[in-house]
Amino acid sequence: MTQSLSITVETTSQKKAKPPQDQLGFGIHFTDHMFMMDYSVEQEWHNARIIPYQPLVLDPAAKVFHYGQTIFEGLKAYKSADGSIRLFRPQDNFARMNRSNDRMSVPELDIDKAVEALERLIEVDADWIPTEPGTSLYIRPYVIATQATLGVAPSENYHFIIIMSPVGAYYPEGMNPVKIYVESQFVRAMVGGVGEAKTAGNYAAALKSQQIAKEQGYTQVLWLDGAEHKYIEEVGSMNVFFKIGGKVVTPVLNGSILAGITRSSVIQLLTHWGITVEERRLSIDEIYEAAEQGLLEEAFGTGTAAVISPIGEVNWGGQKLVIGEGRTGELTNKLYDTLTGIQYGTIEDPFGWTREVGAGKAESVR
Repeated sequence: MTQSLSITVETTSQKKAKPPQDQLGFGIHFTDHMFMMDYSVEQEWHNARIIPYQPLVLDPAAKVFHYGQTIFEGLKAYKSADGSIRLFRPQDNFARMNRSNDRMSVPELDIDKAVEALERLIEVDADWIPTEPGTSLYIRPYVIATQATLGVAPSENYHFIIIMSPVGAYYPEGMNPVKIYVESQFVRAMVGGVGEAKTAGNYAAALKSQQIAKEQGYTQVLWLDGAEHKYIEEVGSMNVFFKIGGKVVTPVLNGSILAGITRSSVIQLLTHWGITVEERRLSIDEIYEAAEQGLLEEAFGTGTAAVISPIGEVNWGGQKLVIGEGRTGELTNKLYDTLTGIQYGTIEDPFGWTREVGAGKAESVR
C-alpha cells in the first residue's frame, strides 16, 4: 500500500468573503487555500503543503515562461443533498496528468498521493463548495517548470499546485444548443505533436480561431485534422459526438485529440444503454452528407466544464448546417441528466466513478 503523503497545513487568518451563489461565473473566485509541492532532481517530489491562496514568486528565467513546460488538469467536487462531497473519476484525471507529464518531460506524480492531497485541500476549504443546483467546486491541478536557466532542456525543478474555484451552473438559462464554426485554415495540433497532452500551448494555439469565430457569432470552434483539414478532431476544449442513423460516432483518439474523461464516461454510458458507438475517422463531408440524407440526428460536445454541450448549428466554409432543428436532442439531454445525476449522487453510479471525500477510497473505472 502506498505510504500516506505528509502534508503540512497553514490556514489563513484572513478568510475571503464568499460571492453570492448566483454570481459565481467560471474561474473568477478562488478558495482560501491552495496545495503546493516541489520537485528537485535530488529530492524528487517533496515539501507537500497547504497554504493560504497567494501569488507565486518565480525567477524571471523560470523555464515555464520561455519553453512552455507546463501541464494542467480540470475536475470538480460536488456537494450532495446529504452533505457528502463527491469527486468524479479523480484518479483518471491524475493518470491523464501523468501522460501529459511524460509527453512534456515532466516527472510523474504518485496518483494516490495526488488524490490524497486534493481530498485534504477540499476538506480544508469544504465550506467553499456551493450548494445551489448546477453549481460545483472547479479544481485546477497544474505543474510548472521553475528552474532558472535559459538552456533548452527539461527543467530540473517544478511546482505541483492545486487551486480551486466555486463555479456556477454552466447553463444558467437552460441547456441551449451552441453554434459551431469549422476551422479550415489554422491548425491546433498534429499527430506526433502534443495535441493529446493537456498543455498550455494547445490552448494558446486555439485562441486566434476562437476570436474569429466569436466575431462571426459562433460560440466554439470545430477543429479539423492538421494534415488534410478534412477529419473532425475536437470542439474547442471538448470532445465531439454525432448521432447518425441511430449510431453515435466520435473521432478516434489518434494522438492529436485529448482523451477526455467525460468522453470515456459517455462511451461507457451509451454502451451500457445498448447504443452502438463507433470510434473512427470522421470527415466533415460525412456530416454534411448525413444531414442531406436525413440521418444526422444530434451532435454534442463533452467536457468537465459543461459536461454535455448540445450543438445546434455548424458553419463550414459558409455552409450553415442546422442540426435537430436547432434544439437539444433527446439523447443529449439524457446523457446530461444521467452524468450530472451520478456526479451529484441523485442517480445510482453503476460504474464506480464517484469517490466520496473522506469516506472510503473507491477506485475509479478506467
